[in-house]
Amino acid sequence: MHAGKVRAIGSSTFPAEQIVEAQWVAERRGHVRFRCEQPPYSILTRGVEGAVLPTCSRYGMGVIAWSPLGSGWLTGRYRKGQNVDMTTGRPARLPQRYDPSLPGNADKLEVVESLMQVAGDVGCSLAHLALAFVVAHPDVTAAIIGPRTMDQFTDLLGGSTVALDDAVLDRIDTLVPPGSNLNTADSGWVPPALAEPSLRRRSPTDRSAA
Repeated sequence: MHAGKVRAIGSSTFPAEQIVEAQWVAERRGHVRFRCEQPPYSILTRGVEGAVLPTCSRYGMGVIAWSPLGSGWLTGRYRKGQNVDMTTGRPARLPQRYDPSLPGNADKLEVVESLMQVAGDVGCSLAHLALAFVVAHPDVTAAIIGPRTMDQFTDLLGGSTVALDDAVLDRIDTLVPPGSNLNTADSGWVPPALAEPSLRRRSPTDRSAA
């Protein structure tokens, strides 16, 4: 920023406590502060509603949501009763997020079917419903759509005019409770103390001393 190469800086997939800490450090040390956060956010991954989005609002930070289409789940690509090819692409690299035999992913299959009905009642595609849901949140600045082809880009832009009323948002809340993730593997970040057992267990030396 001091060199004029960028206008602002931000964080990505930070938990609320790290966003707060970063703001405090910037203030106390006279550093440039983060002006935006880029969290995972979709109908299927709503965990950031509990603390991250309110924290961003409190500090006047923009929110640029990644994976608003749930890594492809909210495009209709993965449907109940259809096989998921686990040998190629993202399913092969991230089986914990795509394997339909896992509880969280089985739940996503069920919810997708219900969301297809909601989208039909609204008169839009599932993808457009998903994008409209994300940008309907007052703390969200924009959604990263990430198309791979021009056709995908054109289609997703067509959903920019879709607006969801309270009745539709209430229906979505009944399918995926606010502040919850259907599959914790989709959260994008796991606290080190949960991922690394040694961080929550005393060493043998400490145990004997105790």
